[in-house]
Amino acid sequence: MKTNAARILDGLHIDYTIREYEVDENDLSAENVAAKVGMPPAQVFKTLVVRGDKTGILLVCIPGDAELDLKALAAFSNNKKVEMVPLKEVQPLTGYIRGGVSPIGTKKRYPVYLDASISDWPVISLSAGARGYQLLLAPADLIRAVNAGVGKFGK
Repeated sequence: MKTNAARILDGLHIDYTIREYEVDENDLSAENVAAKVGMPPAQVFKTLVVRGDKTGILLVCIPGDAELDLKALAAFSNNKKVEMVPLKEVQPLTGYIRGGVSPIGTKKRYPVYLDASISDWPVISLSAGARGYQLLLAPADLIRAVNAGVGKFGK
């Protein structure tokens, strides 16, 4: 299956692999996805949608086994505070459903922030933009695709 995110990577001539897995509607956690794609949770990045009080919507990718450090993200993104966007707003804002949010190919272009641990891996995994599909690509290629800010946001 070709997702919007994959088509964008194709257009940028970025190498990637799509890994398909069986979706468990009762457990959409990054840890579960990591087990299904055969990677450690720290190598599988989840994309979270947050709202900054000054900058508006931001996307942040953190390791699957981490929690978002809201204070660190706020400081790095020049906000006084950031908060998670309510689930009901995720699809209208991004075009993606929970468990399928990718930092690539959202309905509107938002600033993307990547946890610095991304550079610990030669290849990382993140949603391809649909449940059941993960993109595997080099961190430098993801940075190129989203022109991201990189800092420490997972704790």
